[in-house]
Amino acid sequence: MAFLDTRHKRRSALYTTIIGVLLLVIMFFFGLTYFDPPIEYGIAVNFGTSEVGSGNVQPTEALKPATSSESESEPVEETVEELEEEQVEETDVAESEEAAEPAESEKVITQESEEALAIKKAEEERKIREAKEKEEARKKAEAARKAEEERQRKIREENERRERERQEQEAKRKNLDALMGGFSESNGNAEGGEGDDNQPGDKGKETGDPNASGYYGIGGDGSGGNYRLGNRKAITRPKPEYDCNEEGRVVVTISVDQTGKVISAQAGVKGTTNSASCLLSRAREAALKTKFNADSNAPSKQVGQIIYNFTLSE
Repeated sequence: MAFLDTRHKRRSALYTTIIGVLLLVIMFFFGLTYFDPPIEYGIAVNFGTSEVGSGNVQPTEALKPATSSESESEPVEETVEELEEEQVEETDVAESEEAAEPAESEKVITQESEEALAIKKAEEERKIREAKEKEEARKKAEAARKAEEERQRKIREENERRERERQEQEAKRKNLDALMGGFSESNGNAEGGEGDDNQPGDKGKETGDPNASGYYGIGGDGSGGNYRLGNRKAITRPKPEYDCNEEGRVVVTISVDQTGKVISAQAGVKGTTNSASCLLSRAREAALKTKFNADSNAPSKQVGQIIYNFTLSE
């Protein structure tokens, strides 16, 4: 056949046939199982045409109405008995109703008591809850008050401590004033001192250079230079070679590392009064040879200035 011309097609057809046969066998043995209908349960009711009856003969049709003779032939005793039974039933019903009335009233009273107990219990729980909330609010307010008092106490103690320190410093300063003859009466804020005497203080002139080594004279920059690098001090201060026929002020901007070495210098910046190349060159050379004190806390490249004054009289 043309549609089974390859080995794969033939194998596919064989597999399909086998699977179809297996499905038919499974459906025949397992898929067509018969189940009996479920058994119906109930109560059988006797055939009849009235709500009452008597006797052992089961009629298949509706009964004829009873004749007057048959009703007359009924014994009077049965009627009396029926009346007595009805009276007894009425008496029983009345007694049962009378007995049921107290039971219903007791039930109503019980329900009212339960509701009243529930309401009373809820009211007690509410009062307990409100009391707890009030107690918690009181405790929180007490804790806040104590915290505020503690904060105020710490503030007072801190103020008292500062006042004591201030008074102690003031007493020390007055003692030093008395010892030094009133030296500390100045309004300065700096500490320490410098000088070649054995007494505390900062020897020199207010118009002098903080980095200058001399302590006498009227003050001024001097040709040796005015070194400005924050609180760092120049420990090596070479004077510039002066072989120029010029005079004036030359300002040099310098950059200093943490070891105190001048790593760059630019002469002739703002503040310079004479920009002669000879003066600028000599000022720059002297600035590069300057050495400052080392400072590990200083920036890696701290910028400052050196001011040189060149005069023809020197």
